[in-house]
Amino acid sequence: MKKPIPLVIATRNKGKTAEIRDLLKGFPVDIKDLDNFGPIPHLEEDGDSFDENAYRKSSFTARILGLPALADDSGLLVEALDGAPGVHSARYAGQRATDEQRCIKLLQEMEGKFNRRAAFECVISIAVPAGPALTYEARCEGLIAEQPAGSNGFGYDPIFFYPPYKKTFAEMTRKEKSLASHRGKAFAELKNEFDKVVIWIRQNLPV
Repeated sequence: MKKPIPLVIATRNKGKTAEIRDLLKGFPVDIKDLDNFGPIPHLEEDGDSFDENAYRKSSFTARILGLPALADDSGLLVEALDGAPGVHSARYAGQRATDEQRCIKLLQEMEGKFNRRAAFECVISIAVPAGPALTYEARCEGLIAEQPAGSNGFGYDPIFFYPPYKKTFAEMTRKEKSLASHRGKAFAELKNEFDKVVIWIRQNLPV
């Protein structure tokens, strides 16, 4: 039996690490995140696309730690706001803003707007220290709610209403959310191919 390969999730967000650990249960990987390591240099996420940011995070983390790394970049694109907050989703209300403050700012921007259409997009990048990476992406369409509802999840979940389930992401169970969400769909795609991903990582790891 080969020993599990280490896979570092390039985040300090415990909610995200728990979701990913849950999704990849049963595969021969030992999942860690940035909190398992000492301080590492900060990387500015200033790419123009989710794709660019995800790859920069995964390849930077893989190079610094010398281990395979997984990063995802995702965000909310709101039609009435010309695609904002987009790649700036995490910094939309300022660097130190809480999830709640970000939701409040977005709802203020949406006051008086009739078009509530929005979509979450997610790009996952898995990189090895030598540089190559694999990419997976997915999208989920929904609406911006008039007010927050639910206490699960994180980020903009309380104000993202998903019509097929008639509830916000924050009102869903983790299982419901992983079936519906942009991240859930991208990870489902990754999970379907994860046996091949494990082989690819083993082939690309330094001996």
